[in-house]
Amino acid sequence: MKRNFTSLLLFFFLILSSNTFSQNSNPTILNAFSNRVFSGKGYQQIQNLKWKFKTEGKIFSSPIVQNGIVYIGSEDGYFYAIDEKSGNLKWKFKTNGAVHSSASIYNDMVYFGSFDGYYYAINTKTGKQIWRFKTKGEHWYSEIGMWGMKPTDSLMADLWDFYLSTPVIYSDNKLALAIFGSSDGTMYAVDAKNGSLKWKFETKAAIHSTPIIDQNTVYFGGWDGIFYALDAKTGKEKWKFSTEVKTGFTGIQASAAVSYGIVYFGSRDPYLFALDTETGKLIWKYNAENSWILSSAVVKDNTVYVGTSDTYALLALDSKTGKEKYRFKGNGYIYSSPAIASNTIYFGDFSGNFFDLNLLSDGKESHTISTENRNKYANTILNNNHLDFLFVAKQADLSIYAENKKIMDEFYKLGPIVSSPFISNNVIFYGSADGFLYAYNLRKEK
Repeated sequence: MKRNFTSLLLFFFLILSSNTFSQNSNPTILNAFSNRVFSGKGYQQIQNLKWKFKTEGKIFSSPIVQNGIVYIGSEDGYFYAIDEKSGNLKWKFKTNGAVHSSASIYNDMVYFGSFDGYYYAINTKTGKQIWRFKTKGEHWYSEIGMWGMKPTDSLMADLWDFYLSTPVIYSDNKLALAIFGSSDGTMYAVDAKNGSLKWKFETKAAIHSTPIIDQNTVYFGGWDGIFYALDAKTGKEKWKFSTEVKTGFTGIQASAAVSYGIVYFGSRDPYLFALDTETGKLIWKYNAENSWILSSAVVKDNTVYVGTSDTYALLALDSKTGKEKYRFKGNGYIYSSPAIASNTIYFGDFSGNFFDLNLLSDGKESHTISTENRNKYANTILNNNHLDFLFVAKQADLSIYAENKKIMDEFYKLGPIVSSPFISNNVIFYGSADGFLYAYNLRKEK
């Protein structure tokens, strides 16, 4: 009888485990987007600067931390490993292009992509290359005469296409795959140990979003405006969902979040969508008021949190209905994907501000720190402390692509934060377009 009872308990444990633990809960796998909820206690405000590490290029990628090392890439072409406590360099790996991809870690290997057209696997301890995989080329999403801008026969890079896809790891008892999107329009799955191709899935445009894996399914969207669900083992399409395609409002840059059978993702069209994970059927969509959603959603306590562009809002939406609970307004576009620890949510904006917000205050209690560059240039670039494209444009002809680029270059002086924060040992880490990786201590709740 005791043996039967023990077997029964084991049976129910296995059933519970299969329903509870997704790919994201595998402790040997870490990436910047699979789990944005961290441990913590109470409302933990940002305190003093612990250290900052300078690279020689803008940082658009997001940091991850494991075993006392912070990993991040920079536009200067290097991928860095930095001591978590001191901010000192452990090692750096040179690529031949900007590193706008964030990283994943699996079994002492760190994976990331570069604009040189390669995705890399590097030894986390030594910084030595284990393998690299060549795509058909990585580049900013581009169109000829984008949005009708002049000169209409010129190829123009989308000025808001900040990221490359981050490799994510799928593993079971038989195989381990590194899965990532490419500017060539293909989702690749390669052997995580040696980089050999296992499957690929072709779409109609560049894929710069980071895929998410849940219950053996890969979810992602691309610049073709379509959101896909694939079998993680085979790459076979399970279903797809089309967002609207229209000038200036096309494409999916955000990564998805999965919770209780619903997959959430933002688009440029401009909506936040909630779909059934099994069928791809629409459950609800939220109108973001002509604001793109490049930020990846985070779900906690039946609430979806996500940032928007032109409304400068961090939204709190009911996860079941999509009804807005409240919004918190920043000082610029919120492209940074938020991180949550206990009752606090953290995120940056394009004006160079970084926020902590008390989730129990309905958006009323917050604290802000700014980059040094923001403090230096705010009076000349910002309009009443807020980002304002037309204010900076002055009398510029915005139908000319080069004039738009000049405005973006002005904005970059502020040290915009499009990097998504990571929390480890009561310290929060994030990158900025000013080239710094920041580490701030968090207040400890008693």
